[in-house]
Amino acid sequence: MPPFQPHASSLPALLQRLLLGLARRARGLLAWLWAQEGSHGQRARGLAAGIFCGCFPFFGLQTLLGVALASLVRGNHLLAAAGTWVSNPFTYVPLYWFNYQLGCWLMGPANGWPGLAALRADGVRDLGWSVASRLLLGSTLVGLAASAAGGGLYWLWLEREQRRTEG
Repeated sequence: MPPFQPHASSLPALLQRLLLGLARRARGLLAWLWAQEGSHGQRARGLAAGIFCGCFPFFGLQTLLGVALASLVRGNHLLAAAGTWVSNPFTYVPLYWFNYQLGCWLMGPANGWPGLAALRADGVRDLGWSVASRLLLGSTLVGLAASAAGGGLYWLWLEREQRRTEG
């Protein structure tokens, strides 16, 4: 019996169905974004607050921090929670690595692992602050840039869609 070989015509049909499914999901996401409560500014501020908090390595607290920040800036809470998804299991490593590298570029390299001497309480604390300070600085700067870009682009999209539907 010959090995299974799919027909050449079945692959494009499968790819077409996959692309149509992705397009349908993208339209659903855009409709969900459009249907959120609040003014365009409130929605954009909520999304920006979530993106900002999602850039920090505070696992388990990002959503709470995003919603709290959205309350401070009078933004949409649901969009703030969704904005924190910028960091997820697929993006943790590259995002935090980039944040750390940016912090090292601005503050200088972190203290290297000093060996067994670091196992003293002072050594571990100093090594931890050396790494954490660079990561937090990088996270703050990346969060500011990403939230400004994400919130601004979302606001522009909302404005454009409103003009398109009105006229």
